[in-house]
Amino acid sequence: MNKPARLILSVVVVAGLGVTVGPWVYINFIKDDAPAALDINSVTSSTAESADQSIDTVAAPITDASGDWQVLPNTDSVVGYRVKEILFGQATEGVGRTKGVEAALTIEDNAVTTASFTVQMGTLMSDTAKRDGQFNGRIMDVATYPTATFSLTQPITLPANAVSGEVITTEATGELTLRGTTKPVTFPLEAQVQGSTFTVAGNITIVFDEWSIPEPGLPGISVDPQGLLEFALVFTR
Repeated sequence: MNKPARLILSVVVVAGLGVTVGPWVYINFIKDDAPAALDINSVTSSTAESADQSIDTVAAPITDASGDWQVLPNTDSVVGYRVKEILFGQATEGVGRTKGVEAALTIEDNAVTTASFTVQMGTLMSDTAKRDGQFNGRIMDVATYPTATFSLTQPITLPANAVSGEVITTEATGELTLRGTTKPVTFPLEAQVQGSTFTVAGNITIVFDEWSIPEPGLPGISVDPQGLLEFALVFTR
């Protein structure tokens, strides 16, 4: 092989290594690990710490959960998404989170009779501005569809130990609206009464095609055809 040919081959090999090694180095040594999945522990510990710091204002533990509960935006509640990505052959996860959520529920006769939440989609942020730009633009088009909403359609009967402080598991059925598409969903929930708060956490599997969400992938980046909508909501009365 003559010298020019060897030079061209070397450039091609180095470029190829850059495509694979560069993402590997970024994912394993530069990029922060994706945050753990949202669950009941994601917010209950921080809520308890806040209560401990202001013990004089903490209400007595709940003995009857009946009444109207709400979540205010920019408090302890978190909603987000999680998708598996392949970045030039390297596996990683894309995660976005926001506290821009409002929610409300009503409990009567030991059952959740109504429940809803609204998420301000333009407030979701991940670890990269490029992903956020794609999410806000062509993927979720937050200018046209600024909110995602959920509304309960079937009551949730609570177990007898609902106010005991133990983590209880159940499921919810309702209608979820994403990017202008509304579909029925049923998904598992964790719930816990802690002090004077009622925390609810869970996730909903979102198959992108079913919600008219465009293919999130880009050249060199492939994304699973489904992701998770995660949430951990702290309700107060």
